Amino acid sequence: MTSLAPPVPAHLPATLGALVASGYEPRPVKAELRDNVIARLRAGQPCFPGIVGFEDTVGPQLERALLAGHDVVLLGERGQGKTRLIRSLSALLDEWIPVVAGCEINDDPTAPICARCRRLAAEQGDDLPVGWRHRSERFGEKLATPDTSVGDLVGDVDPVKVAEGRSLGDSETIHYGLVPRTNRGIFAINELPDLAERIQVALLNVLEERDIQVRGYQLRLPLDLLVVASANPEDYTNRGRIITPLKDRFGAEIRTHYPASLAAETELIRQEALIQAVVPRHLLDVVARFTREVRDSPAVDQRSGVSARFAIACVEALSGAAVRRAALSGEADAVARIGDLAGVVPTLRGKVEFDVSEEGREEETLQLLARRATADAWRAHLGGGDVRPTLTALVAWFDEGNSLIAGDSVPAQTLLTELGPLEGLGRLVSVLESDPRLGTSAAESPGLVAACVEFAAEGLWLTRRIDKDSLGGVSRYGAA
Repeated sequence: MTSLAPPVPAHLPATLGALVASGYEPRPVKAELRDNVIARLRAGQPCFPGIVGFEDTVGPQLERALLAGHDVVLLGERGQGKTRLIRSLSALLDEWIPVVAGCEINDDPTAPICARCRRLAAEQGDDLPVGWRHRSERFGEKLATPDTSVGDLVGDVDPVKVAEGRSLGDSETIHYGLVPRTNRGIFAINELPDLAERIQVALLNVLEERDIQVRGYQLRLPLDLLVVASANPEDYTNRGRIITPLKDRFGAEIRTHYPASLAAETELIRQEALIQAVVPRHLLDVVARFTREVRDSPAVDQRSGVSARFAIACVEALSGAAVRRAALSGEADAVARIGDLAGVVPTLRGKVEFDVSEEGREEETLQLLARRATADAWRAHLGGGDVRPTLTALVAWFDEGNSLIAGDSVPAQTLLTELGPLEGLGRLVSVLESDPRLGTSAAESPGLVAACVEFAAEGLWLTRRIDKDSLGGVSRYGAA
């Protein structure tokens, strides 16, 4: 596999003698993490940049665990950012550390632990070649699966080395597993309960005595690493459990959670979704509320949770719907509209585990929750007095016998032409889209104005002030 690490700086020492002369002092990896966390806290910098919603809860708990030198289990439902958080820990390591050149387990040149490096150090002394590892190469990750073996994690005898003529009792015939290869770094195990219990036993010494044993060799490797694991709650994960002795060896168990606020939910969507069209601010708010409605619904199996990927996939699908409409109509700007949500909801069915009593009603339930979220967002944005005259004028327009056709293939300009001039339309757009993140061109586009009009009409229908008929992806709004 090609390394993604940057080139090693030329000024770094290349031999043991030069390394010692440079004033190098080795530090255990947990001391290294502790010092770097302290430095970030003192500088007012986030320890886990890009992690949304954990600033006042999980973040401080994890900082305390790292400062205490604890191995950590992150416990939480799916899609709460556990893996993202674990991977962010590598940024807290020093940028470069010295290793014995060619060592499989990243031995410190001043204190090698494997048989090969000790032999080379004795033979070459200050001329021992030194290599350098970037922080990105000091993170090892394993997804726990039932077929994972002790050899995968710890190591096994390498038959190729034995065939080369070495004695079977020679410790240099060992092929090291993932754990020792992450020596002087961070080793992560995702979905730890999925690891067979007999394999979990192999990790007991790693967490407590910090060493490994391979195939009965008289071998002790005092490993230096931080172990971090993720797991779903045991009451939901029926595939396995973390054995009690192993759980006891982790210094901290930290519960993760979904975003606690609507603002954090929306910020997470903005950060993670790959959006190819303009998704208006009010529509992001609808999706965030929709996601929270699904999480809180009694129709959903609360033990499984509703992943943040639900909201991300929803926004990406809305973006795709906008791009499709623009391609069909020849519009220059692709802007998502609230009417696109009804067509997107069925594609989200696979991301939610419903209660058994809801069998056969899953899509109907999701559509109901989407409408409820839309109504809540409409009240939040348009329930004030600033746009009341505009909404009154829109209702009066419908009462005059006019109708508005909207749908996933109706161009924005067609919708606006049907509506014609409407008093206060600019104020409606301003109230819904007063967000500096939107560029000027998007704010002035017919697509965004049409999206705001359709959202206003949808909310008037949901609050029973006008009527709506839908058929085949086309909706007609008219007088009640």
